[in-house]
Amino acid sequence: MKPRENRNERIRYNVLTIFILLIGIILLAQLFNLQIIHGKEYRETSNTRLTRESTVKAARGNITDCTGNKLVTTQMGFSLELYKTKIDTQILNKTILSLIKLLEKNKDTYIDNLPITIKPYKFKQKTQEEQKKWKKEMAIDENATAEEAFQKLKEKYDIQEENVENARKIMAVRYEATIEGFSNIKPITISRDISRKSANQVREQSDKFPGTSLVTEPVIEYPYKSLASHLLGYVGKINQEEYQAKKDTYKMNDLIGREGIQYTLEEYLKGKDGIRQIDMAVDGTITEEYISKEATAGNNVTLTIDANLQKKVEEALEKNIKKIASGETDGKKHNTKEGAAIVMNVKTGDVLAMASYPSYEPELFAKGISSSKLKEYEKDSNTYNRAISSAYAPGSTFKMAVATAALETGTFTTSTLVTDNGPYPRGHHPVCWIYTDHHYGHGALNISNAIKHSCNIFFYEIGYKIGIDKIAEYAYQYGLGKKTGIELAGESVGIVASTKYKQETYHEEWQLGETLSAAIGQSYNSFTPIQMARYICMIANGGKAVDVSVIKAITDSDGNAISKEEINKKVNEKLGMKEEDSKVENLKLKSETLEAIKKGMKGVTSEAGGTAYYVFSDLDMVIAGKTGSAETGEKDKVNGWYTGFAPYNNPEIAVVVFIENAGSGGNVAGAAKEIMQEYFGMNAKKVNEDVTAIPSVQVNN
Repeated sequence: MKPRENRNERIRYNVLTIFILLIGIILLAQLFNLQIIHGKEYRETSNTRLTRESTVKAARGNITDCTGNKLVTTQMGFSLELYKTKIDTQILNKTILSLIKLLEKNKDTYIDNLPITIKPYKFKQKTQEEQKKWKKEMAIDENATAEEAFQKLKEKYDIQEENVENARKIMAVRYEATIEGFSNIKPITISRDISRKSANQVREQSDKFPGTSLVTEPVIEYPYKSLASHLLGYVGKINQEEYQAKKDTYKMNDLIGREGIQYTLEEYLKGKDGIRQIDMAVDGTITEEYISKEATAGNNVTLTIDANLQKKVEEALEKNIKKIASGETDGKKHNTKEGAAIVMNVKTGDVLAMASYPSYEPELFAKGISSSKLKEYEKDSNTYNRAISSAYAPGSTFKMAVATAALETGTFTTSTLVTDNGPYPRGHHPVCWIYTDHHYGHGALNISNAIKHSCNIFFYEIGYKIGIDKIAEYAYQYGLGKKTGIELAGESVGIVASTKYKQETYHEEWQLGETLSAAIGQSYNSFTPIQMARYICMIANGGKAVDVSVIKAITDSDGNAISKEEINKKVNEKLGMKEEDSKVENLKLKSETLEAIKKGMKGVTSEAGGTAYYVFSDLDMVIAGKTGSAETGEKDKVNGWYTGFAPYNNPEIAVVVFIENAGSGGNVAGAAKEIMQEYFGMNAKKVNEDVTAIPSVQVNN
């Protein structure tokens, strides 16, 4: 190679080397500029352009009746979210206030968890300990008053709004951002289930509301409004304690089951949330949205109840209560306002209808109940489930259990006679309910007629001869004084009167007078309507134990059925129950025992002289029943029961109706008749109740 060519080649090489070095220096300088000089600024800008993650709320599972009617469902509604954007604090505060005013103008609500009220200033926390804990979390002096704490937060959030009400509105949202961890990739929800009008206005004026995003979320609805409210229950916002324990599956403002099936089956009904990705520019404008993880709806629950029958049961119960209160049933007005009714399949224990009066509107709790309505419910504390949560003296409806004990022990036979001529000669000499100055008793009766006429004297004699503990033994075998295991929280155990109960509770010896009282369903005896329904089922079906249930099936989002064993296990865990807590064995009763008891119950409703014959005399079906009038210990206050099954020869359903302060069991029977007419599709003629056919007050009949 020539020297000149070598020299040219070296020059080209050197030029190329210098060029590469210059490019490297420029790149290093730019990198220094990006990372060191303007690094913080560019990182903030980059963050504001990152894809945000937003939660796609999963729909809760539907709750349907046994025929598929939706009792609880979800519809898609709009929720308003706010992201942190690169705007200064004053613009943020003004944006928040403008959003709230827009919502309020359209009668939409916003999320407000701020624990300080104004006019007057007051903490919402109930205890000093709760207040101190909150102040510590918010870096506020523990001795600060509510007004001082308010001012501290106003400074913290740099709220310059002079109007204290407006300042609090801004503060409520800023506080929500604090506790929820508001950031440029994590939004807070300002309002749920807003009106379409508000949603459209937010969209149209998006430039005025930087960082806002409208998302669709499932909204819980109760298509039948208050129907089966105590059974279905309601959902409410998760509280702080629950949130801390369930952070992995719940967010701060999530809804969670509070009562009824909504509570018991929360783990099944709650779905799995999805994720929405949102691209947003520096000024808060959304540039793109897409779903990166689909939400999965909760499982669907099918109940054993029938919506049409449930509606009739509720109507019949309310109607009967109002008739009793007005004096329409026996000519005397009674101060009655509460009651319960149950219809149960006698072969399976499935609850076909369950009503408790008064009811409430569960949907209000999901959508945001007004303070006035909440105060109304809190003032009227009667809206709990009387069908399972309250135990009452059964009165004469207990006499079938007492008759069972008498016949099964052989102390009495179906032909044993007891004569009722007036006061019982033993103990405190109680009299029968029919005893008056002009009528001295029922005369000589066998056990079936004693049930038909509800003769107290006959059952006093049983109590005297077999003793209280033998009566208690058979009461327990019927499942009385024991939970039924229905899949609802708050079920009461009840009490079966016995020497053991009195000794353990009061440390006193049992007395003969208490046996006489217990034998007619008084004394310490107290049972829930649901227990009484199981008891009647076992009489109707020949002594077979039934598994009381309100859940027919649960299916996942793919339509796969969940096993009954798994459901029972989860329910028992949720309710803190063991299987033995509600377990009842089959009753191996003599056929003549069952026939004698059922014959007596048939006489109550189907034969002249029966305590409910005047109500059922025109019913186009032979049924069996028993009324009960239970003293409460309060003057002139007598609770009323009706228990029975139908049809008599091939029983399908047990019906129990209980009304507080009804005056007598006979006054309650009208509701049971209407329920049976609905179930069997009857068109019986209207009954004009002849209240003169029986005494107006029938204590323990």
